[in-house]
Order: sequence, then structure tokens, then C-alpha cells
Amino acid sequence: MALIEDNSGPWRVGVLFSQTGVTSAIERTQLNATLLAIEEINASGGVLGRPIEPVMYDPVSDPKKFRSLAERLFQVDKIKLLFGCYMSSTRKAVLPVAEAHRGLLFYPTLYEGFEYSRHCIYTGAAPNQNSLQLARFLLSAYGNRFLFVGSNYIYPYESNRVMGDFVSQGKGKVLDEIYVPLYPEPKDFERVIDRIKKTSPDVIFSTVVGSGTAVLYGAYRASGFDPTRMPIASLTTSEAEVAEMGAEAAEGHITAAPFFETLSSSAARRFVTSFKEKYGADAPVTAGAEASYFQLHLAMRAVTKCGTDDPEQVLANLRDSEFDAPQGRVRIDPENNHTYLWPRIARLDRNGRFQAVWNPGVRVKPDPYCVVQSLDDWSVDELPLLHS
Repeated sequence: MALIEDNSGPWRVGVLFSQTGVTSAIERTQLNATLLAIEEINASGGVLGRPIEPVMYDPVSDPKKFRSLAERLFQVDKIKLLFGCYMSSTRKAVLPVAEAHRGLLFYPTLYEGFEYSRHCIYTGAAPNQNSLQLARFLLSAYGNRFLFVGSNYIYPYESNRVMGDFVSQGKGKVLDEIYVPLYPEPKDFERVIDRIKKTSPDVIFSTVVGSGTAVLYGAYRASGFDPTRMPIASLTTSEAEVAEMGAEAAEGHITAAPFFETLSSSAARRFVTSFKEKYGADAPVTAGAEASYFQLHLAMRAVTKCGTDDPEQVLANLRDSEFDAPQGRVRIDPENNHTYLWPRIARLDRNGRFQAVWNPGVRVKPDPYCVVQSLDDWSVDELPLLHS
């Protein structure tokens, strides 16, 4: 007997973000933004008159837990759309599960690129939407001698490889590449500080993630280095990590992302205000949170259009779809399931708030394989730099 789709109950969606573990600070912002979007849609009548019901688990920042909980969501909870994952190791653990169950994973985190799955929608930045712009800016503003430091897992290795290519294109040099444990102790950064002292780079490019970020920035400050001359530049340091390290350790350092809490557009202000009203005035609002928010809205618009949460039909309705996200109007690229985004670069001020130093107002087509991009595509010399 054929199964008839139940059209009476809520739309159940899977939500997998860590509330504990090494990356819980940033993942909590993604969870909060997902729940905010669900609350907004439900408050306006739901999707086709039916509410959205999140089915949530805490995968504790552990790839194995991510995988087993994804299997539970698809097999036991019978969800079809899954929203989650921060670290690339967790995405790579979940993706085969989504593919096996013909589900659809929405992944709201910047990542190293060089991946495509028709069962994944990538709403965070690909390297041509953050690494490329950051490299060009740093080479122009600070110098060409780089020291790389990262956490010991896949994203930092791959991200450093991409950034290394851009640095060498700019006739720069990577002086050293150092990796620390994913769960580091203060002593793990002693070697990093020693190498900074010995090599005296122009820029420290950090792909340290999670709780180790605050330890690195704190060690840098305690050593008396000057961020106006030799900043830490990072793609993985967001408002969540700044909240953990404090404004003093954060001041002067640089991040590239499509969204910052300090953006002044009306869409950004509405999102940040709603987020803080729900989660508290001090709740950090990150680029990962913004992507989590708009991807839920995009997904449920597609469900509204096709009248089902069947992943194949949702995917067909997502292709080329656009949404006025807090960062600007975003669009899913039908060629690669990645998202057109708005690159920006910001420096942390004395209050630990990101202030834009480069905001060209250009929406960039995702090129996850960095096929067509070169450093020459972005000449910051021709763009007015913003001074905070």
C-alpha cells in the first residue's frame, strides 16, 4: 500500500548545532538564528498554514556524534531537510548520511571550498568570497610576509593551502605554518608566540577555531605585539569568539565575512535587534548566525512554492531563488548549490566591535573551486578604504 504524505501536522526539520564542546559558542549563535527564523515564520502563519517544528540534538562538536544523530534524524524522526554543522569535519560526517537518505543538508558556515553535493546547499562563504579579498587587502595594507597558525583538522589545512596560493600570487611568502590541537591548552600557543617573535611576520593568518581562538589572541596581547603593525587576520574569528576573549585582546585584529553585527542597513538592524531581543543584549550575532537565519527562510519559501518538503522538489525551487538577507540580497547558484554573497572586511575597535575597512558593495558569484579567480580580480588600491 502506498504511503500518503501527511499534510495535517507540522513541518518537521532537523537541526544539528553543538550546544557544548569546542565550537559551541559559534554554533549556539547558529542554533539561535535558526530558531529565530522558525519563530518568525510560525508567527506569520507557518508554511501553507502548518507550523515548522525543529527536531534538535546536541552533537557536542564531535563528528561521530554528528553522523549518528543525522542518521537518527533521517531514519527515526523522518525529517527530510537538515540544518546544521559548523566544522568541515562535521559536514563531511553528515553529508554521506544526507546523500544516502536523499535528504538535503543546509550548511551555513564558511568553508574551504572544493566540494559539491546535490544534497547540500552551501550558504556560508567559499574561498573566492572571503580568502581572496582578505589576501589582497592584507598584501596592500600590511606587507607580504605571512605566518599561518591553525587548528589541527581539515578546514585549516585546506584554507591555508588556498590562502598560500593567493599570497604567492601576490609575491608574498609564508614563513611558517603551525597547527595546534583542536582542544588546545595555553602551552600549545607558546610555540606559536616564539615563532612570531623569531620571524616577525607582517601578518598572522589564523584558522584556529572555537575556544582556542581566545587563547591565541590573549597570548598575542600578553606578548606585547602591536596589531596596528602586525595584526592577526582570520576568517574564523567572529563576534562569538570576541565575546570569549574580551575587547582588549580583540582590538586591532581583522576578519573577512559577508556579515557583521555592526552593519547599518535596515535589514541588518532588524535582524540584530530581533536576535538580541530574543537572546539578550550581549548575545553575539555572527556571519554563521546570519547564514543560518536566511537559509531557513529560503528553504521554507521553496517548500511554500512546491507544497512539499520533498528534497528534490525543494532543490528545484531553490535554484536561482533570491532572498533579501541581512547582508544583502542573496541567491543560490544553480550550477553549484553555493550562494552569491557580499564580501566585507572589518577591523575590531577598542570596544571589540567590527568596523568595516573595506566594503565594496559587490555581490560575488560563488566559485568553490577557485577556477576563474586570481588576486588581480580584486584591486583594493582602486577602492576607497573606510577608516574607522
